[in-house]
Formats: sequence, structure tokens, C-alpha cells
Amino acid sequence: MPPKISPRQEIPKQSPRERSHNFNEVALGYAQQTAVAEAKRCLQCPDQPCVAGCPVGIDIPGFIRKIAEKNFAAAAKILKEKNCLPAICGRVCPQEDQCEKSCILTQKNQPIAIGYLERFVADWDSQNRRSDFGSLQSTENREQKKYSSANCKRPKVAVVGSGPAGLTVAGELAKLGYYIVIFEALHLPGGVLTYGIPGFRLPKEIVRQEIEYVKNLGVEVKTDYVIGKIKTIDELFSQEFKAVYIAIGAGLPEFMGIAGENLIGVYSANEFLTRVNLMKAYLFPRIATPIRVGRRVAVVGGGDVALDSARTALRLGAEKVYIVYRRSDEEMPARAEEFKNAIDEGINFRFLTQPMKIIGDEKRNVRAIECLRMKLGEPDASGRRRPVPIAGSNFVIDLDTLIIAIGTGANPLLTSSVPDLELNEKGYIKVDVEGRTSKQGVFAGGDIVSGSATVIAAMGMAKRAALAIDSYVKKI
Repeated sequence: MPPKISPRQEIPKQSPRERSHNFNEVALGYAQQTAVAEAKRCLQCPDQPCVAGCPVGIDIPGFIRKIAEKNFAAAAKILKEKNCLPAICGRVCPQEDQCEKSCILTQKNQPIAIGYLERFVADWDSQNRRSDFGSLQSTENREQKKYSSANCKRPKVAVVGSGPAGLTVAGELAKLGYYIVIFEALHLPGGVLTYGIPGFRLPKEIVRQEIEYVKNLGVEVKTDYVIGKIKTIDELFSQEFKAVYIAIGAGLPEFMGIAGENLIGVYSANEFLTRVNLMKAYLFPRIATPIRVGRRVAVVGGGDVALDSARTALRLGAEKVYIVYRRSDEEMPARAEEFKNAIDEGINFRFLTQPMKIIGDEKRNVRAIECLRMKLGEPDASGRRRPVPIAGSNFVIDLDTLIIAIGTGANPLLTSSVPDLELNEKGYIKVDVEGRTSKQGVFAGGDIVSGSATVIAAMGMAKRAALAIDSYVKKI
């Protein structure tokens, strides 16, 4: 008779009523006792299907076994052998579609809470500063590990962009003995981790700590530095960089192409979230970055960015927040956990609804959006059922603010300055499976290659590229 498996340990959260009025993290994390109990549920499968489901190949049974033994420092060491950003991944990666989906206990709808355990170990390590790989070092040690690019004897590699792909390739190459300089266009590093994901899902202090870890490996970060304007890729090579890794993300907002998108009170999700997350618009007027919300807000889209925008608007004081999505909840690409969080917080979902026209007043302020009801037809190229309009079903939602969160594209600012860099028809950089581009010595990864994807997918691409860069530099 097979052993009885105890139920999955749930993670404690702020109550919906409380958290909908603050930007503090929703999930509060496991206590030690809870983490150990969850770790003991792991069957330690000999074929390790969860590892196969992890884009960066973490030894998942290994670090979970150490948690069960209460050896949290050893668990942290195992994690950081393959993942430079575990505190981030434990919070925002879609484990339910990756490692946890591969867990054999999924058959009983009770997979091991791999993401929660990863977060627990990373947070424990940060608080206790005891692992060989990830802890923030003393000020004296940090000073000893700093290198000046002027006198550094290690081979130099430039990384353009400090999001998850850029940080990962920098960390992996630093471990291999390279001197890395990350060039970041914005005034704070972190890319989408900093400007795109709200603090109630990913606290900024967690991002800062993870970036400090990467810097402590011997990585220099230069902010306010736009490659393609201040310097070109070719000029980086002239400064003794042996290779360049492009990880600039896909930050060009997409719009619907309907009337009224230029009205006052219409935001792209990029602008809305950047103003709040990076530029602290929620502190206006103490911080001189305004944001307009009003009483009624609608967000168009069904992904994590749409949910982030809607839940942010709620926390900024909106009384009624809608998600307008042209398919049903079953087709939504957003994480199931965040969908449930949004429902619990009172976000209103208008499924099978297609915006047709944005309506403004005489002063060109948004006042409403006209929509059309849809029904689902046959699957399209994405595998999801295609939304089909229902004739004559038009209706209007009154609004003060509209946020468009239907996706992003490739920003041409850098790529247009590199004429010998081959792009696809959508403007994304073409690479081989190891991240090599058409330009010698230039590699790329993350969303500028794949289009909008997950944090962990970008990190997996970066790990492969780091090995390819190492091989390339050793041959030149």
C-alpha cells in the first residue's frame, strides 16, 4: 500500500481587504516549520521529472531534501549553483506550468510547492547570510571583490540590459572568471523586475538584494547608459570587450488600433507600471511623478501584466476596476494564483468582451469604452479558441482611465544602430539555440529574442548563452 501523502502546505497571505489598500507583498512566505513539513512531502523520485521541467536545471529534489533535514544553508547552496535569482523566481515564475506540473503528485492535484520552498530558502539565506554562493558579504569583502575595468586582467564581456536574462548571463560568466559590465538604460537596474512587476508580487528590496548578489560576484553595473545612443556595439568591441550579450527585453507597447487611443487617461501598461513601480507615482505629490487613476478603471488584456495593472489601480484608490478580455477565463495566459488573488481583491472580469472604440468628452478625457460581446469559435494558431463577434451586442462601460495591456514588441532603438544584426519580420533578434546572432561576438537572449515570455525562460536562454560565450572567447 503506497504511503499516505499529507496535504500541500498553503502559504499565508494578507487578507484581501487589507492588501487591496497597500503595496506590501501579498504572500507572506513559509515559516520554517511549514517549509520542513512541505519538503517532507517530496517523494524524492529517482527519475526527477521536476528537474526536467525546470528551464535552468535546478537540483530540485536535492534542495528540498536539505530543507527536510533543516540544513537550509546547504539548500541555498544547491539552489544558487544553477540560479542566480532564486528569491525572484520563487515569487514570479509559473511553477504550475513547469517544475510543479512535472511533479508526480500533480496526479493527486497536490504537487510539491517548489516555488514556495525556493522562496523560503532564498529568503532564509538573505536573512542569515550563510550560504557559500548567495549571501551578501561584509563591506570589507565587497570592497575586495570590486574590480576596476581599467586595471582588470580578466577577459571583459559587455551585457546590454539588466533584466533577468542580463543578470543571469552576467552572474554565470562572472563565476567562470570574466569581468562583466552591464549597461542599463534606466536609472535603476533590474529591467522588468524593477519597472514592470509591482511590489505586492515582487518587493523591490528582494530585487535589490538579488542584484547585489550578482554584483558581488564581480559584476559592474552602469545605469543611465543607452547602448545605441551613447555607444554602439562596435564601440564596445573597441574598448576591449571580447563579446556582447544583448538582453534589452521587448519594451515597445502594442495598441489595439481603435479610435480614441490618444485620449487623455489612456495608458499603455508599460507606462502605467513604470510610473508606479520605478518612478514611485503612488507617492505623488511627495514624488514628482503624477499618475491618473480616477474612480473607474478598465484594463484590456488577460496576462499577468493586465492583472498587475488592474491590482495596482485598485491600490491607487480606484473604486471599480475591470479586466476586459476577449476570450474566457480558461484561455487567460495569466497565472492561476494571481487570477484568484485578483478575484479575491474585487477585480471585475468582463470575459468575452472586445473593445471597439474609446469615447472621450469635449476636453478629450476618457469617459467610456464601447465593447462588443464575443463567443468562442474554433482554435486559432495559439491553440486557444478564437473569439467571434456577436452582432448587435454592443455595450458601454463608463471609465475615467483605460490601461492597454495586450502585449509588447521589439524596441528598435538598439537594433537599428547595428545594421549587420539579423532580425526577424517582427524586429526580434535572430539567434541559434545557444544565443549566437549573425554578428560575430554578439549574443542575445530574453524577450528581445523570444518576444514576451517568463522570467525563468529568459534565464534558461541566458545560461546556455553564457556557456557559448565562454567557448567563443576562449577560441579568439
